[in-house]
Amino acid sequence: MGVQRRGPGELAIVLHTHMPYVEGFGTWPFGEEWLWEAIATSYLPLLAVLDEGERGRAPVTLSVTPVLCDQLEAPGAIDRCIRFLEEIRPESHRRDARELRGAGQPELAAELDRSAVQYAAACRRLTELGAGGLLGALARHATWTSSATHAVLPLLATDAGLSLQVQTGIAAHRRRFGVWAGGFWLPECAHAPWLDPILVQAGVRATCVELTGQFGLGDPRHLQPLAVTDGPVLWPLDRSTMALVWSDRGYPAGGAYRDSHRHTTHRHHVWRNDGAAYDHAAAVAAARADAADFVARVRDRVAGGGVCVCGLDTELLGHWWYEGVEWLRAVIDEAGRQGLALTTLDHALERHPAVPAPAPGAVTSWGEGGDLRTWSGPQVADLAWTARAAELALLAAPAPPSHRALRELLALQASDWAFLDSRRLAGDYPRQRAAGHHHALRRALTGEAGASDPGLRGLAPDLTGWT
Repeated sequence: MGVQRRGPGELAIVLHTHMPYVEGFGTWPFGEEWLWEAIATSYLPLLAVLDEGERGRAPVTLSVTPVLCDQLEAPGAIDRCIRFLEEIRPESHRRDARELRGAGQPELAAELDRSAVQYAAACRRLTELGAGGLLGALARHATWTSSATHAVLPLLATDAGLSLQVQTGIAAHRRRFGVWAGGFWLPECAHAPWLDPILVQAGVRATCVELTGQFGLGDPRHLQPLAVTDGPVLWPLDRSTMALVWSDRGYPAGGAYRDSHRHTTHRHHVWRNDGAAYDHAAAVAAARADAADFVARVRDRVAGGGVCVCGLDTELLGHWWYEGVEWLRAVIDEAGRQGLALTTLDHALERHPAVPAPAPGAVTSWGEGGDLRTWSGPQVADLAWTARAAELALLAAPAPPSHRALRELLALQASDWAFLDSRRLAGDYPRQRAAGHHHALRRALTGEAGASDPGLRGLAPDLTGWT
């Protein structure tokens, strides 16, 4: 890793690490094996990069959602992941390689052989983490938390529901990781002014927001923290920088990178974006070149000072953009070579005084249109209304709701079901999950759900905040 030198401005890379509660709910491609894949291809490779930083901590802000931690902590979950990597993945690689060789495509089969070695290495690494496991290894880096199950907070119906999400998430983080400086990732970066009092009351000091619709793309006001009355500090995301990575024409669309959409019979990826056979060495070279370009552009962006906040879903790196973790490693190296200072948001808050925020505007998010349509638009409006009605039903119940009822509500409120459905990314899975949690919640309210029911066995063990 290169030595970091202070420049006129700073880059804050914020990685938001999240997976919906899939542990125990189905198998490939949308059930718990989706999580096992993310562990092997994203979380473990990322951990290696984060551990390479100065004093074993790279200057990256890592947000890990409580619902992901719930699954990593669940009894037996990691053992099932290891079995998946030891048994299922070697066999699926072998079958696809045999098929490709039989079809006269040895170069594609050779790529599968290389991929199988990486899965085996991930399995060894996961096994070697010891008693603390992956969750313990992430603990030294996970400084920011989020709401309990990644609910779009402005869509919640009551202060009780908001407090349940926020306080349960923060309690879980404090129990698992101890020190917390008040960094809180708003799910989907969905912010509304009425959230601020409850966030501050829970101890939130800073969060990230999407203000491109208010400021305009590339406006220098995106490079400074904002102070709101009786609210946390707001760090604007710099969309012009994020678009270098996260857009249809961003770096991951480059021809040399592995195509994440085209797959073999058993859903392995052996082609480049340009249609040729995948060449890992060429892809790594492209990642390093793109990292150099990224750092140069950010350095120009902050030449006049300020903090450029680049927020990305962690799973983009490695899981969706196969070479993304290598790109991140190269960005950290290039920042040192090019004289671009890297910072975490917690440290930046100590050096950059917040300026007064503009007058509160509309609800914002990093979803389509910068608003909430991805999670409450016509296609998924019924999901939003069902979750709100369920929340009101719990509040109006004659007796305090059981923990089972609260957990089903939390699961129903997850932003993932509407997102997956609106993007048509997971077939019927998201609507089946939402319907199942809604049905179980109604049963819990009427006392039908038995205590022995294994559903949501590991979700939200730190329930708190419902009043």
